[in-house]
Amino acid sequence: MTFEIWILYVGTVLLYMSTPGPSHLLMLSVSISNGFRKSLATAAGDLSANAIQIIMAGLGLAAVLTASRYGFTLVKWAGVGYLVWLGLRQIIASFKHRDQTTGTSLTSLKKLWLRGFMTSAANPKAVVFFAALFPQFINQKLEIVSQIAILGLTYIVIDGLFLCAYGKGASWIAQKVSHQYSAWIDRVGGAGLIAAALLLGLKSSQNN
Repeated sequence: MTFEIWILYVGTVLLYMSTPGPSHLLMLSVSISNGFRKSLATAAGDLSANAIQIIMAGLGLAAVLTASRYGFTLVKWAGVGYLVWLGLRQIIASFKHRDQTTGTSLTSLKKLWLRGFMTSAANPKAVVFFAALFPQFINQKLEIVSQIAILGLTYIVIDGLFLCAYGKGASWIAQKVSHQYSAWIDRVGGAGLIAAALLLGLKSSQNN
């Protein structure tokens, strides 16, 4: 793979990410409610799922996943339902007793990681996407595995930067808001989770 081909790949990925997806909306929600540092756990969960999907694509399992229609649909809608449940629970919790020190209801890092992982894993077509994208930039005359590793790592780095940018921006806005409005911050965060779920559901319906 030449440097020129790699640059073309980077440009393609940037264009693909120019429109916010469910993971970006989730990052906004988590960062607003829990702060930027803790939201990094959500980003790590999302990128962990991406890494698994990239490995699956590299191993040629995309065709297997595509053929498993019912399992494919089950994974998608399970993820949608999970996000809706989290969003509703966060909105309901905003009306209950809150942390008097921070004014926000914080979530454990483990749960935040799981949110990110589930959101990304709820889109199993990502495996198909990677399997379709990578061959466009791979030189078959060269060693394949190393090229897939470079393309996959590049994607994860770019996606991680986008997630951090969304999270940092949302956290900065939340810090500027008075604590008396913190309940509304949690409600907006919960609405963001539901929006991410609806976006996943919409993509699922369009692709069926």
